[in-house]
Amino acid sequence: MTRRSGHLQKASENSSGQKGKITKQRIRRKHQPLPKLECEKFQNQLRLEGVPKPFVPTETPDKGVTTTDSTIQPSLLPLLRSSEDVRVKMVGEEQNNMHSTDFMQRHPRIQPKMRSILLDWLIEVSDAYSLHRQTFYLAQDYFDRFMLTQSNVEKNLLQLIGITCLFIASKMEEASPPKLAHMADVTAGTYYQEEILQMELIVLKALHWNLCPETTVSWLNLYFQTASVSSSFPEDDYLLMIRLLDLCVLHINSLDFQHRVLAASVLSHFIQLETVEKVSGLSKDELQPCVSWMAPFVESVGRFGNATPQGFEKTKDRHNIQTHADYMTMLDDAAQTAVKGDFPTPPNSTEKSSRE
Repeated sequence: MTRRSGHLQKASENSSGQKGKITKQRIRRKHQPLPKLECEKFQNQLRLEGVPKPFVPTETPDKGVTTTDSTIQPSLLPLLRSSEDVRVKMVGEEQNNMHSTDFMQRHPRIQPKMRSILLDWLIEVSDAYSLHRQTFYLAQDYFDRFMLTQSNVEKNLLQLIGITCLFIASKMEEASPPKLAHMADVTAGTYYQEEILQMELIVLKALHWNLCPETTVSWLNLYFQTASVSSSFPEDDYLLMIRLLDLCVLHINSLDFQHRVLAASVLSHFIQLETVEKVSGLSKDELQPCVSWMAPFVESVGRFGNATPQGFEKTKDRHNIQTHADYMTMLDDAAQTAVKGDFPTPPNSTEKSSRE
């Protein structure tokens, strides 16, 4: 018995109220194999690459003892001796997981606004299941990186790719991630559980199983905590920063900036630029293009008022729970106040951007 058939049988036995929902899904024709997506070595099975290097005896610095036990392997833990080592490692991780707006040119049938709508929907799903912010930002990172590895993806696959990325991210980040059945349910019966599992394998192979990148929110948290050592900030300020960051990542042009630059630019709208330069290690010249691009978003967030989430009074880390707002309206509002040329208005879903 498959996992799906077992789930449906159990649901029909436990509640007669589910029969309508089950019947509705059964009348949908049996799903067809997903269209073939381009992926480097996609048809090859996962295989171990290379052979472990033989153990080289080394002299221990404290006792001067040399070991020849070939069963002892060198430690795989990174040698981190200072905060600068941590930053260098984070920067290296980001450089290994690049993002680019160029992926839009690889998919002629997908408009920039479709990405905004999809990510806004993923935020809404994250809010519904009280997922952490890092979970959504991991999903966003997976989606953008995956789309760079593909060509000519049909727009009717975007929702499947998006919910699959969120499903993977929730298993990486959450202590109690939503079940596969829940992920299928939020698509309103559009996709089966088996289709999500099939897409999951495609995404994992395309990303080479690199599932622990540094996200924009992880950089912002690092900067915020570092800046908070010398100054204290109210929780509402952090929530406004997060709302600004959420709004910015929905726009396709956010991919023109590195995660650490985007996070530092958000922080610069709330504290002095000199402090931001100190905690981020980025210069004013590196930050200024992103800070200027972000200005219309800042005004839009300011007009939409308080960002304090509701319903999390008993949750100690409520600021880490992803919340949803009317981000699509906020995007339109930011576009209307932007200076022409600095912030191009997202095209309609029936139009293709002429931006090179």
